[in-house]
Amino acid sequence: MRFALIFAIFALASLVPSQDWAKKLMEGSPRHQEWVDLKSGARTVKAFVVYPEIKEKATVVVLIHEIMGLTDWVMLTADLLAKEGFIVIAPDFLSEMGPSKGRTDSFPDVGKAREAISGLPPEQVTGDLNAACDYGKALPASNGKLVVGGFCWGGTQTFRFATQRSDLKGSLVFYGSAPTDSSLLSQINAPVYGFYGGNDARINATIPDTEKAMKSAGKTYEPVIYDGAGHGFMRAGQMPEAQEANVKGRNSAWERVLKILRGV
Repeated sequence: MRFALIFAIFALASLVPSQDWAKKLMEGSPRHQEWVDLKSGARTVKAFVVYPEIKEKATVVVLIHEIMGLTDWVMLTADLLAKEGFIVIAPDFLSEMGPSKGRTDSFPDVGKAREAISGLPPEQVTGDLNAACDYGKALPASNGKLVVGGFCWGGTQTFRFATQRSDLKGSLVFYGSAPTDSSLLSQINAPVYGFYGGNDARINATIPDTEKAMKSAGKTYEPVIYDGAGHGFMRAGQMPEAQEANVKGRNSAWERVLKILRGV
């Protein structure tokens, strides 16, 4: 019995990467955090919203989570962006997609969440993003400017959504790939900024073709590769056991993000 319990604990730990450090930081924030319901077709999408403590109206940033779903780290990132003066909306794209119509936290393990996210229809993701963007633009505290950013799966969705939404002021693509149909790139209106880890050949191998396609379409695409950083370095660079290259990459990328957002 004791052995079975120990085995179960270790099995669970291997499935669910601990983000208690992120949860603790996020919960200690003085900023206003809330959950809102967004209507997306027949679904209700849960979204985590954080407001900055400033006098002026603020730019809205819509964050697209990783393939693991809306985790504590994504919510911490939303809070840290709000700390810098932005309204941040982080939708849970697994809303009503989990057991008992739950969201990310209803899945039994990260593997099941990954599987569900991998199967999400693009048009559903676009609908959820449009709902988040429309909600953000209509907020009294919003200055009407919209930027979308995402990580991993969310980075790929960010690039794709840039071809779908004409009023974006910028797209922040973290280790995600461009649409495979290069003809879609002609529909992009806003600059696309890429953030990539040097040790991520799977994604980085797509960058040269993306540069050529974006240049051919007459669009702005500015990729930066952070030497020695791995895939997911924005999260890995904040973890307690973070490797130096990921920390350096994350810190440099964060400075770049703030410079971009303050310039839109």
